[in-house]
Amino acid sequence: MTRILLTADTVGGVWQYATDLASGLKELGLEPIIVTLGPRPSAAQRIAADVQLIETDLPLDWLAVGPSELTEAAEGIARIADRCRADVVQLNAPALAATVRFDQPVVAVAHSCVGTWWQAVRGGRIDPDLGWRADLTAEGLAAADAVVAPSGAFAAMLQHCYGLERTPQVVRNGRRAVAGAVAEQPQPYAFTAGRLWDEGKNIAVLDRAAALTHVPVRAAGPVHGPNGAGVAVSHLQALGSLDEAGIRAALAQCPVFVSSAVYEPFGLAVLEAAQAGCALVLSDIPTFRELWEGAACFVYPHDAAGFARAIEQIIADPALRTRLAHAAQTRARDYTVDRMAAGMAAIYPSLPVAAPELVAA
Repeated sequence: MTRILLTADTVGGVWQYATDLASGLKELGLEPIIVTLGPRPSAAQRIAADVQLIETDLPLDWLAVGPSELTEAAEGIARIADRCRADVVQLNAPALAATVRFDQPVVAVAHSCVGTWWQAVRGGRIDPDLGWRADLTAEGLAAADAVVAPSGAFAAMLQHCYGLERTPQVVRNGRRAVAGAVAEQPQPYAFTAGRLWDEGKNIAVLDRAAALTHVPVRAAGPVHGPNGAGVAVSHLQALGSLDEAGIRAALAQCPVFVSSAVYEPFGLAVLEAAQAGCALVLSDIPTFRELWEGAACFVYPHDAAGFARAIEQIIADPALRTRLAHAAQTRARDYTVDRMAAGMAAIYPSLPVAAPELVAA
């Protein structure tokens, strides 16, 4: 049986991606192993993983204070891969492939990166304090045997940012739709969820939009990040961090889901909202256009008044709201765990130094 070692962190969407992918690979007859970096998983996360889980105290890539910590993490992963006799190593951060040579073929899945984040959010020359991260990402992308992005828009961003000769392969993220009771009538409020502290989520614009509408705009997620970043909100109804059950309960009310992000490689929260039957109001950025064109209302990312108008218009027009919700839910069926797992499984046998048993599979 082919053994795939997947690295993950427990802080954000990468954890959900890893556990969903692992479950899909298992169903295909592969043997996934998840190795965690950074904070250890909670008891609930351990139960949800449902595959072999190796917990470490290795440094988390995006909280590392210098290149040596990333090297330490990569060396630790390499030792675990050898000890587990992994056939493939799939890294959740390309920079982990920069300075360490793995004995297994390496797939680098770029969920996000500081270089593309900086271009989308700040623009101009990257802060020297962050430049080393972008440099290691470039080296890791060059060293990996395959590079994967969750959307074509983000693949293009990576290629442009790092001058890649080849565009990364695209395997779109997927989630399993969770069946459950939903509200008989969509509730008259707007909702967003995610790392509110991340400047790329552009929550300040949504906070201003909340001041321009009578419709309540609720936001789930932390306003302070582990890297010291934070955001102050004055008009959003901040709900704090909700667990998976809490998010599901909120989405079951079928609010209008809104994202004003200026940087989003994919957007799992949007997918979960679409699966739940929420009408979508999204910032007009290439990723969202690619994934949700024809199934969402789009607003220029910095137009607070535009977001307020779109939210009010959808809530005031039940037919429009129903039409948008149906379109989003239909589109969401394109982004499943089964398709994601099949897409990744198709890459493993094509790796240039794949183990013989993997090629035979």
